[in-house]
Amino acid sequence: MADKRDIRRIRKRISIRFGLDEAVRVAFTEDISMTGMFIKTPNVIPPNTRIKIEIDLPDGEKAELFARVMWAKKVPANLFHLVKKSGMGVRFLRFTSGENAFDDFFESIATPT
Repeated sequence: MADKRDIRRIRKRISIRFGLDEAVRVAFTEDISMTGMFIKTPNVIPPNTRIKIEIDLPDGEKAELFARVMWAKKVPANLFHLVKKSGMGVRFLRFTSGENAFDDFFESIATPT
């Protein structure tokens, strides 16, 4: 089945932190776009919840933003690494800092070398 999204997603593993009021849980991205990301985590948050995310960019900069959980798939801990899409998809709402650094980073990974 073809992906119906028009947004270009790049497979990229980046360390992030997320949470409701404070970004305290550590996870990794599996793919990322200019408008959202997939977070691989056993600690899913219910859909339609607003969360805070901190992204540690490879150049040492940090981006902080709010996002909305669009979907979540909770998997038992013993099966977590066996299930391909265990985690949650989020859509970015608003950057509070580091938006330009994130844009530069995304352009660098989206541009073929």
